[in-house]
Amino acid sequence: MEARGLTLSWLPRTEGSVRLAFVRGADGRTALAGLHQSGAGRVRFPRPASGDAPEAVLLNTAGGLTGGDRMSIEVTVGARCSAAVTSAAAEKVYRALDGEVGVRVRLDVGEYAHLAWLPQPTILFDSARLDRRNEVAIAGSASFLAVETLIFGRAAMGEDVHRGACRDSWHVRRDGRLALADTFLVDGEVASILDRGGTLDGARAAAMLLWAAPGSASRLDEVRSLLPDTACAAGASALNGLLMVRAVARDGGALLTLLGPVIPRLTGRPLPRVWQC
Repeated sequence: MEARGLTLSWLPRTEGSVRLAFVRGADGRTALAGLHQSGAGRVRFPRPASGDAPEAVLLNTAGGLTGGDRMSIEVTVGARCSAAVTSAAAEKVYRALDGEVGVRVRLDVGEYAHLAWLPQPTILFDSARLDRRNEVAIAGSASFLAVETLIFGRAAMGEDVHRGACRDSWHVRRDGRLALADTFLVDGEVASILDRGGTLDGARAAAMLLWAAPGSASRLDEVRSLLPDTACAAGASALNGLLMVRAVARDGGALLTLLGPVIPRLTGRPLPRVWQC
């Protein structure tokens, strides 16, 4: 059924949202000040080691997403706080019968605060349609590290994404000024597009690491030295006070092996425990 140009479906839809807020407690440690979770969006907090910053683990109780599903995530890290946010498992985006998956992420990092945004990879299946938009606002004195990995089909299962769509956009503002506007966009004949030399040159997994902190650009040579000559094609660059790493590979496992040493070197904390499960 169509009305006013919109496609309506009677199929059940997944909706979920998570909102987190962290503040600095009287003891000087980061504490959870606000928590909202609804629908399929859930969050858990593994018990941290003594003195460690809190680690939030996001869950999608629906087990995956498909056309028409909606997820919203908001994280606020107050001044002089430190937190990490990851996910319990890779997010799976399945074939869309109609519509597209809509994911909205909003991250705010206050003065002298630190946030590590480390979700596990997003896996797209054939005919999946994803529209994910990430809005990040950080103070000039804050530090922010993000890793986002897209996998088009599970190589170990002999899968490929022949058709579909993926839009993954990032807007990062430091002290209110736009520092990064970046969009990964592929639509239509996905496999043939990814096979082109100007896109992924046959690779099926792509990762972006973003490090924003005072003096982050000065660590460019250090980060480049951590990118070995492996099965991945990877490079690091610095722009507008941000440091970025981009890498592509035949499968997602190679990307995680590549980025594994870089993340703790920049954040000063180990990888999330759920990454090692």
